[in-house]
Amino acid sequence: MPSDSTAASAPVSSVASATTRLRIASINVNGVRAAYRKGMGEWLADRDVDILAIQEVRASTEDLEGLLGPEWSILHDAATAKGRAGVALASRSTASIHRVELGPTEFDSAGRWLEADYEVNGTLITVVSTYVHSGTVDTPKQVEKYKFLDAMLERLPELAAHSDRAVVLGDLNVGHRTLDIKNWRGNVKRAGFLPEERAYFDRIVGAEDEPDYNAGAGLGWVDVGRKWAGEVDGPFTWWSWRGQAFDNDTGWRIDYQLATPALAASVTDYAVDRATAYDQRWSDHTPVVVDYAI
Repeated sequence: MPSDSTAASAPVSSVASATTRLRIASINVNGVRAAYRKGMGEWLADRDVDILAIQEVRASTEDLEGLLGPEWSILHDAATAKGRAGVALASRSTASIHRVELGPTEFDSAGRWLEADYEVNGTLITVVSTYVHSGTVDTPKQVEKYKFLDAMLERLPELAAHSDRAVVLGDLNVGHRTLDIKNWRGNVKRAGFLPEERAYFDRIVGAEDEPDYNAGAGLGWVDVGRKWAGEVDGPFTWWSWRGQAFDNDTGWRIDYQLATPALAASVTDYAVDRATAYDQRWSDHTPVVVDYAI
C-alpha cells in the first residue's frame, strides 16, 4: 500500500531505560519547524519522553531527523498535499513494525494515521499517532471527517485484539463532553462539538450517563485524561491564538490519549504542559504527557 511512511535509523536502547516507567507524549505542533523555532526543542529536552506522537508535522522526514537528532528513531507518514497534516512517532528505540493503513484507501496519503508496535520490558505496546481534521458544518470537509471517524471506529477493536496494551494519541478535534469546552453552549452547532461528532466518543468510551462510562462502556477504551482529571473543566489542550482565549483559559480539550483498559490501569501520572504565558507558547495546542508503568 503506497505511503510516504519513513523510518529513520537510531541507536537501539530499552524504551523504558532501566525503569518500568514509559512516558508517552502527544502534541499537535502546527508545523514542526515553526514549533522548534519557538521552543519545542527546549521542552522536549526537559521532559524525558520515551515515545513522542506528533501531529500536523507539515515537514519532510529529513526536517524531523535534523530537528530531533540521531538519538530518536523516527516514523513519519506525510500527507501527499505538501504543507498539510502529517503524523509521526519518535521513540528512544526502534519499533518492531509500523502500519499506516486505516480503512478506505482514500486515507492512504492523508498523513493522519500511523501505528507502531514497541517492545517494552517484554510487553507489546501499540501506539497510534493520529490527526482528525477540524471539519466545517455542512461541507464536504465535514463528510470526510465522519468517514475518517467511521474508519477509526472499525480499527479500534482490531487494535485491542492485536494488543491489550494499546493507546491512540493525538488531536481528535472533538470535545466529547461539556466539561471539555469552556464555552460549550455557544459551540453546540460548531464543528468539534456537534452531537453527531460527540456520538463517536460515546461509542468509544461510553456516554457520560452510562454506569460504566469510561470503564468498559462502548468499545471499552478509556479516555485517560478524563479518568485522571475527574469531573472538572478541562484540563484544556487547545486555545485560539486570537484575543484573550489563552489568558482566560477559554479552551477546548480535544487532544487525547485513548487507552485499552489494561494500559489505562497502569497510568501513574497525567499532565497537560500548558505554557506559563502566552508568549511562551510554541503551538496553539499543548503537550499531553502520560506515564505508564510497564
